[in-house]
Amino acid sequence: MKKKIAILGSTGSIGRQTLDIIRKNKKNFKIMLLTANKNHNLLSKQIVEFKVKNIIVTNNKSYLVLKKKFKKINVFNNLEKIDNIIKSKLDYTMSSISGFDGLKPTIKIIKKTKTIAIANKESIICGWRLIKKQLDKHKTKFIPVDSEHFSIWSVIKDVDTKIIDKIIITASGGPFLNLKSQNIKKTPKLATNHPNWKMGKKISTDSATLMNKVFEVIEAKKIFNIDLNKFEILIHPKSYIHAIIKFKNGLIKLVAHDTDMKIPIFNSIYCNDYNYFKSKKININLLNNLNLNKVDPKKYPLFNILKIVPKKDTLFETLLVSINDELVSLFLHNKINFEDISNNLKQIITHKIFVKYRHKKLQNLTQIEKLNQFVRLKTKSLSVISKSNE
Repeated sequence: MKKKIAILGSTGSIGRQTLDIIRKNKKNFKIMLLTANKNHNLLSKQIVEFKVKNIIVTNNKSYLVLKKKFKKINVFNNLEKIDNIIKSKLDYTMSSISGFDGLKPTIKIIKKTKTIAIANKESIICGWRLIKKQLDKHKTKFIPVDSEHFSIWSVIKDVDTKIIDKIIITASGGPFLNLKSQNIKKTPKLATNHPNWKMGKKISTDSATLMNKVFEVIEAKKIFNIDLNKFEILIHPKSYIHAIIKFKNGLIKLVAHDTDMKIPIFNSIYCNDYNYFKSKKININLLNNLNLNKVDPKKYPLFNILKIVPKKDTLFETLLVSINDELVSLFLHNKINFEDISNNLKQIITHKIFVKYRHKKLQNLTQIEKLNQFVRLKTKSLSVISKSNE
C-alpha cells in the first residue's frame, strides 16, 4: 500500500529534498497535499511530476496563476483549508514552512497524520506546548528533522531521560570563526556564506552569530523535556559530529553523518523500514581530528542568552525569536551592521516594555501571533540604525 504524504512548504529547501527522496521510490508514495507561498513555477512542476490533486499556495498572484493553469485539481489559497482537503489519515507529513507562518498549519495537520516531521524552528521554540498537546491528543508520532535534534532523537527515543548526564550540540562556528582581522567588514554576503551547509540567508546569519545554536538548545530542551543545564554547545568546524550524549552509566554516544539534510529527512520518512541511504564512506581523517572547542562568549556574545531562558514555557521564546528575526532582516537589508544584531538584541530583550513576557504563560496561538507583530514593530524603533551614523 502506498504511503500517503503531505509536504507543507514543498518549494523550500527541506521540501525539495523531501521530494528528491520520494522521487527515487515513487511507486510507494502518494502525495496528497503540497503547499507553497509564491514559487508557482516550481510548484507547477511538482504538481505534474507527482500527480498531486490538492494544492495550497498562499500568495494571491501565484494562486490565480495555478488556478487558471490546473482546472482539474483542487487549488486553494488558504492554509485553513487543510481540514477540508485531508479526509483520511495521512501516513507522513513534512512540516517545513519557514518562520511563524509554519506554526498554525503544523498544529492543524497533526490530527490528520500518523507521523509528523517538523523542520520549523519557530514552531517548536514558540509553540511546542501547543504542538505537544495535539500530538498527545491525536497520538501522532513526532520526529525532529533538524540534524542535531534528529541525532539526539535517534539515540534517546527509547531511553529514560533520567539516565542522561549531558547532551552536546555542535556548531560549525560559521564563516567568521577563523577571521584573522576584526577590521574586516562583516557584510551580509560574507555572513551568509556558510562553510559547510547550503542554507537560506536568515539561518546562515544565525549560524554566524551562533543564535542558531541557542535556538537549537531551546528546541532540544522542549522536545526532550530535559533541563537546560544538561546541554552544552561545542564548536566543531567540520560539522561531522552532530550530537554527543553522555549517560550516567559511563557510556558516551556520538552521532556523525555527512553535511546532508537528506540523511535525517530520509530516516524520518522510512524510520524502521528496511531502506538504505547511499552515503559516503566513514571519514577517518575527520574522526581523527574532530577539533571540538568550547564557545568563546566574546566572539559569540549571543551565547549568553541561554543564561536568561526561563525554565518553564513562557512567551519569552516568542519574544526572542521575533526580535532576532527583525534584527537579522535589518542586517540583510544593510540597515544595521553585523555586530548590531547581538548588541541590540541584548538591550531590546531586557527593555521595560518586554520584561513581563519573560514570565507570561503561553496559552494559545493568538498570543504568539499578536506578540510577534508587536515585537517586530517595536524592534524597528528600538534598534540602533547604525548605518545612518557612519
